[in-house]
Amino acid sequence: MEISCSSVSMSKMMRVGYGEDIHVLVDGRDLMLGGIKVPSDKGEKAHSDGDVLLHALSDALLGALALGDIGKHFPDNLEETKGMDSKIILDKVYKMVKEKGYHLVNADMMVILERPKIKDYILPMRESIAKVLEVDVNAISVKAGTNEGLDAIGRGEAIKATAIVLLESDN
Repeated sequence: MEISCSSVSMSKMMRVGYGEDIHVLVDGRDLMLGGIKVPSDKGEKAHSDGDVLLHALSDALLGALALGDIGKHFPDNLEETKGMDSKIILDKVYKMVKEKGYHLVNADMMVILERPKIKDYILPMRESIAKVLEVDVNAISVKAGTNEGLDAIGRGEAIKATAIVLLESDN
């Protein structure tokens, strides 16, 4: 019996991942978001550069393929990860995704902080992320919100980011 290729359905696998990160804000640190420095009087307290947006995105990518989290791959007790640029983390995580035979379809992310207002920095963040992930900027969404004065984020003591990604298999 012969089977023609046109009668066989070749469907690609899709995977969804979710990531979240939160950091305390402190004086004397740069505020890194989406791979760019955002002017601010406070920045993230962290072992790496503290970019909560790229950390949440990295965790979402890892989670989509059940590869653990960034703490597993980039422990905060190693000298080689101290002060690490989170774009390097994201690049290495995305290489793991590609090695598993997947690519990013799109990412939707949210930054939650009271100040500074980041609306003027959203497009540069999207462009920075798209460059690392080798996708069109329209596949990257970054939104901003506040906590309306509630809790540590609302008091300006912390920053949080969330991310959801859709991955598609290459075959």
